[in-house]
Amino acid sequence: MPGVLVIEALAQVCGILGFKTVNKLPADGYVYYLVGSDKVRFKRPVMPGDQLVLEANVIRGKRGIWKFACRATVDGELACEAEIICAERKVA
Repeated sequence: MPGVLVIEALAQVCGILGFKTVNKLPADGYVYYLVGSDKVRFKRPVMPGDQLVLEANVIRGKRGIWKFACRATVDGELACEAEIICAERKVA
């Protein structure tokens, strides 16, 4: 699995966690945008057939900008870690 797709998968998890954290839904007219990523480190390749387990924790949220600590593991072994930054916006 290419590294860029691992980062995208982690960003998707961050969006879900963001919605759950503030009790909002996409149906309420909110969306999370990927703003950036920091401290991205790839530790091992992810191969076809591997089960990628994604984890995200909120570091902080302020004025609609959220920062998450993320990890992707395969069989308990770290494959990637990153800090993902997302922006929460109300869609008109």
